[in-house]
Amino acid sequence: MPSPSPLLPRTEGSALVVGGPTTVLDLGGLRIVSDPTFDDPGPHGYLTKTEGPALTEDRLADVDLVLVSHDNHADNLDDRGRAFALAAPLLLTTTGGATRLGALAQGLPAWQSHTLARPDGGELTVTAVPAVHGPEDGERDADGDVNCQVVGFVLAGDGLPTVYVSGDNASLRTVTEIARRVPRVDATVLHAGAARVTGKFRQRPVSLDSARAAAAAAILGAPVNIPAHYTGWAHFTEGRDAIEHAFDDAGLTPVLRVAGHGTWLPLTP
Repeated sequence: MPSPSPLLPRTEGSALVVGGPTTVLDLGGLRIVSDPTFDDPGPHGYLTKTEGPALTEDRLADVDLVLVSHDNHADNLDDRGRAFALAAPLLLTTTGGATRLGALAQGLPAWQSHTLARPDGGELTVTAVPAVHGPEDGERDADGDVNCQVVGFVLAGDGLPTVYVSGDNASLRTVTEIARRVPRVDATVLHAGAARVTGKFRQRPVSLDSARAAAAAAILGAPVNIPAHYTGWAHFTEGRDAIEHAFDDAGLTPVLRVAGHGTWLPLTP
């Protein structure tokens, strides 16, 4: 019987993109995993996964908190990602997602917060923030959502960098609202990649494209910006080169942090 994989060593104040949207954040002594996707490549309904994760979920079994921006699409929560999320001590997601995922999940409407105790005696506050999963003029459902209900998250605490995780948001108007209501953002994890789905919104992006990711970084004024969700699925249409080019065009290369998946990146300059 093979021995279990060793846990990924913790690196305080850092982020690691596993693949797709999945990002590990070691912050305030807590390990946080956002939008877990750990399946092997292959079809997921009308979506196709093209790359596996940089590391497997067993290496993150010491997770303290899982964030799920939405459970509706497999590129944000695939089969093994769902099992991982449901086994975590705490799972925060949308209000609708919490209903579907069951009693172990806690739903947060936009601008509602949940506070966790930190090992050092401090607290980490997780605030759900709005996201628009498609064009601003996309058809909205009875709840006012485009495509489906999605949230991003802002993580903050005394002595910690304030981190914005965008979720699948395509709206700069929404980013501007977040910048207005959150006084300081030190680091972002931006779902870039210009995801486009045949038959939806005339194939306009349902997540940030590269130019909008650079614009979001400028609006928020964050000195550290880490792109995610730009490779690993066939419907992502802009990759690392396009992101780097867009930040360069905007004169923002100094605030872009990008590396191969599985590489730790500091959340402070």
